[in-house]
Amino acid sequence: MRDVTTAQPPVDLDVQPTPLALLLLGREADPRSERGVECPGDLPSPSDPDLVERARAAKEKLGDKVFVLGHHYQRDEVIQFADVTGDSFKLARDAAARPEAEYIVFCGVHFMAESADILTGDDQKVVLPDLAAGCSMADMATAEQVAECWDVLTEAGIAEQVVPVSYMNSSADIKAFTGKHGGTICTSSNAKRALDWAFEQGEKVLFLPDQHLGRNTAVRDMGMSLEDCVLYNPHKPNGGLTAEELRNAKMILWRGHCSVHGRFSIDSVDDVRERIPGVRVLVHPECKHEVVAAADEVGSTEYIIKALDAAPAGSKWAIGTELNLVRRLANAHPDKEIVFLDKTVCFCSTMNRIDLPHLVWTLESLAEGNLVNRIEVDRETEQFAKQALERMLALP
Repeated sequence: MRDVTTAQPPVDLDVQPTPLALLLLGREADPRSERGVECPGDLPSPSDPDLVERARAAKEKLGDKVFVLGHHYQRDEVIQFADVTGDSFKLARDAAARPEAEYIVFCGVHFMAESADILTGDDQKVVLPDLAAGCSMADMATAEQVAECWDVLTEAGIAEQVVPVSYMNSSADIKAFTGKHGGTICTSSNAKRALDWAFEQGEKVLFLPDQHLGRNTAVRDMGMSLEDCVLYNPHKPNGGLTAEELRNAKMILWRGHCSVHGRFSIDSVDDVRERIPGVRVLVHPECKHEVVAAADEVGSTEYIIKALDAAPAGSKWAIGTELNLVRRLANAHPDKEIVFLDKTVCFCSTMNRIDLPHLVWTLESLAEGNLVNRIEVDRETEQFAKQALERMLALP
């Protein structure tokens, strides 16, 4: 007997992809998101041996009209062309201090360029070499989700007691929400000062979008307990919390995290201590609470750099932060043993989208009088975001 397979006609389920699905596939763009946008224009080949010289020539042609900012997590090939380096807020302030520069080329990610646009003059143009250089953490809190969270807090009867504190690593929309509701921005360097200020204004804090920085600052630096903190999950009804849990909490933490710092674990700490006797573990406060608790030292990117500069020759360090920076620090201090905390290499994938071809294309386009990839925050968003940033600047 012969097997006969009957071909079935294709079934048309009339399934329409959602906007989020299209965004994740890179087929649509969302100006309110940190991702899903393409870089227009023809980029030079990454194998072009003349890239360094082309970048140098274009930057020289632009002269004082351009000011290039390089975040600490950028590739060395990009950092070499930065006029200043630093963390996101330092770079935004550096840009504001250069009013004569017509173009601010921000080698970082989208939210950083937004902050620079908010703080710089109206006649200055902030440019991001690759519009797809976003931030997964910033994407974890959208304006719609945070507005819904505020409705949940209102229904629980506690919104008037809550002061929002948003990490610098957030979109302009979230900064504007924070400013509109009487809150402030913080960095990993001044998070405790920001929380001290917030608790003088109200009884509770809504901390956005990084749960780990909020939890670590509250528990490690301010003496709160883990029970004082609750985790608001925007993907669950009412954030996955009861009204009673919200009323009892001091810190309402948003369920967001950094994809780089979130990968470090207790196993990473135990393993490096076993492999390198006498090593000191130094981690960023975006790491998980158990990692921070097990570390010898905890601090911001700037703190990490200064700590290693001041460390004695022959000392051994395992650093829990982005690999580009760790490698650069190891090269800068050959008299010290400096290793990445995790065995698995981990760059910030979105930060690394800014590469030399994108930078060359950007600088050459500007040198030819073509404005590309401008980051521009609308007036209303800028107004309220600036209020939140100014409250941070006024912190004691």
